[in-house]
Amino acid sequence: MSEIDKAQEAVEELLELVVDALDLDAEIVVRADGDVVTGTLVGEDLGLFIGRHGQTIDAVQHLAQRIVFHGRPSDLRIVIDAAGYRDRRAGALRRQADEAAEEAVRTGRPVALDPMVASERKLVHEHLRDRGDVETYSEGDEPERHLVVAPMLEDA
Repeated sequence: MSEIDKAQEAVEELLELVVDALDLDAEIVVRADGDVVTGTLVGEDLGLFIGRHGQTIDAVQHLAQRIVFHGRPSDLRIVIDAAGYRDRRAGALRRQADEAAEEAVRTGRPVALDPMVASERKLVHEHLRDRGDVETYSEGDEPERHLVVAPMLEDA
């Protein structure tokens, strides 16, 4: 059994346990695409699984990674999603990043975003990287680590 097959099986087993424990009416879909294994819940009323600000779904994703990788490094990536939450969250983060960048450029001052998990900070860093008029960096310690969007200093 390949590493991807084992990962898919582990993710499916975990999601079955969570769906049963939370008594959710959801279909579980686990797919591999390249080096990413995605476990998705499809159904109505998955707010309990997603949790406030995605805390529950992030915790399940972290747990899935711990189960699959056993603390060892891997080229695989595990993503847990429900009802399109990850795409909606990514869109909201991009909009928030664009607004922060515009404010930073307009005011000439850095703008701190709300704390977010590492994967979300990475998404914002990558989204703003090619703008040329702002830079991004992270500050603080988990779980309060946040991203700062600052105007680029012009060369004098």
